[in-house]
Amino acid sequence: MNRRQLLQSGLVAAAAITLRPGKTWALGGVAPEIGSSAPDFELAGTNLNDPEKNRWTLSDWSGRWLVLYFYPRDFTSGCTIEAHGFQDTLTEFQKLNCEITAISADSVEDHESFCNSEDLGFTLLSDHDGVVSRSYGSWMAPYSLRHTFLIDPSGVVQARWTGVRPVGHAQEVLEALKGLQTS
Repeated sequence: MNRRQLLQSGLVAAAAITLRPGKTWALGGVAPEIGSSAPDFELAGTNLNDPEKNRWTLSDWSGRWLVLYFYPRDFTSGCTIEAHGFQDTLTEFQKLNCEITAISADSVEDHESFCNSEDLGFTLLSDHDGVVSRSYGSWMAPYSLRHTFLIDPSGVVQARWTGVRPVGHAQEVLEALKGLQTS
């Protein structure tokens, strides 16, 4: 067996051991399965509409749908496009009993600047050490990867998107929410 064959067989064996059926692997770890409970969290953050609040948990959205999206960095072009997409459709989401929350490794101060600069009316949370991002399969240090999860009022993941393209993504999630609510 030559070196290349040995390496290939080792990779195949590692994949067979690591990638178990029923798990969705994404860069950054294991993404929660559709139909499973969303991983709980507690993070510092900011929301221009609730300036006194500075910490959020998943249960803060209990009884409402939640779009939880992860993104790499404030003020970058793709992240700004994605944030604007969700801001532009925020009222439509809220009419469907759904809130938007975004998570990245940026500091709370950076999030405050981003919210003010881009006039964002939804919550941005700071996951500086990547613990929450990892629990959602969305961490590649030092950044969160662009993944989105649609969580129902009971805290169950109903849809997910990995490797998201920012343009048109908010509308895609909105259509999925409408479909889930009418089925």
